[in-house]
Amino acid sequence: MERESYRARAREIPPSEERRRRREMQRRRARKRRMQIIVIVLLFFAALLLLLHFHPWAKTTAPSPDPSPALSEAVPPEDAADVSGDDPADPEAELEPAPEKEKDTRFRPKMNAAAAAFPPEMTSEFALLVDASDGAVLAQKGALLRMYPASMTKVMTLLVAAEHLSEADLQKTFTYTLELSDYCYVNDCSIMGLKPDDTVTVKDLLYGLILPSGADAALGLAITVAGSQEDFVPLMNEKLEELGIAGTSHFTNCIGLFDENHYVTPCDMAVIMRAAMADPLCREILGTRIYKTGPVASNPDGLEFSNWFIRRIEDKDSGRATVIGAKTGYTSESGSCAVSYAALPDGKEYICVTGNAHSAWRAIYDHVEIYHGFFG
Repeated sequence: MERESYRARAREIPPSEERRRRREMQRRRARKRRMQIIVIVLLFFAALLLLLHFHPWAKTTAPSPDPSPALSEAVPPEDAADVSGDDPADPEAELEPAPEKEKDTRFRPKMNAAAAAFPPEMTSEFALLVDASDGAVLAQKGALLRMYPASMTKVMTLLVAAEHLSEADLQKTFTYTLELSDYCYVNDCSIMGLKPDDTVTVKDLLYGLILPSGADAALGLAITVAGSQEDFVPLMNEKLEELGIAGTSHFTNCIGLFDENHYVTPCDMAVIMRAAMADPLCREILGTRIYKTGPVASNPDGLEFSNWFIRRIEDKDSGRATVIGAKTGYTSESGSCAVSYAALPDGKEYICVTGNAHSAWRAIYDHVEIYHGFFG
């Protein structure tokens, strides 16, 4: 019924009235569209004006009524004359070359896509053989990956200590304490053999650091140089900065105890070894086969120790390479690792780094295989 009444009312509206209503609605829609267009145009021009006002080149192109007051505020009086006297149109001033940055001449192993493969008998997880003169990499395996250095850390400990000790300091003495002995025992460290109240020279500590890999010697040197291990470690990390490898290596102790934040890469270990071998005292110590201290309280005959890596590799077939410096390391996390420095008869020198071998002997034999494979 309602639908029928609506249709009846619609039929009662004259056609002329219906057309008028439709035209009115069309005019209203048209006016609304025109207003929308006008608003959009106004917004566009407002945005354009803001852009022109705040854009940097709008400020630089605007003329300044008097540049001299601003110039006198920005430049000290004695320098203002020099600046105002410059001719901006002078081609020589515009073409003056910028000072060149100093070239970084620090030693870096140079990766080579054409590097040879290691002999198949070499089983260490990490390995690197690099020319010590120009950094050319002969072969590599994971050389840019992070590894735990274990007691190879002591090469850096030796280098930092040697750089902070004078010739006279080497004859100074250090007395070992029960506290240090307990520290080494709790951390299951290798030692040079000191007992509480033993007194040795600083020179003895340097040899005891490398040959028997003595943590007692490392702590003694840290205390002698910096007062404590905690104050010595920053010196080690500063040395990493100096060598240009602080971004990929970091030390937390002077012994090589495992710590997730105590790490190197094989390439960085080669850089550290090269720096140590460039120091005459370090080179002598890293290449010493046997050393004996003076008398100590616990042993009147003195303490004798050997660099077992050098003694064990010297009768192996390493080809033309002769190892003249080396340091080993081991923790359960790092596996057996080693860094060695070898010389050929023609005077060329090479650095070999290996990591995570399954035994101490395997680490030594991996160096034998590498040297024999490339210089046999």
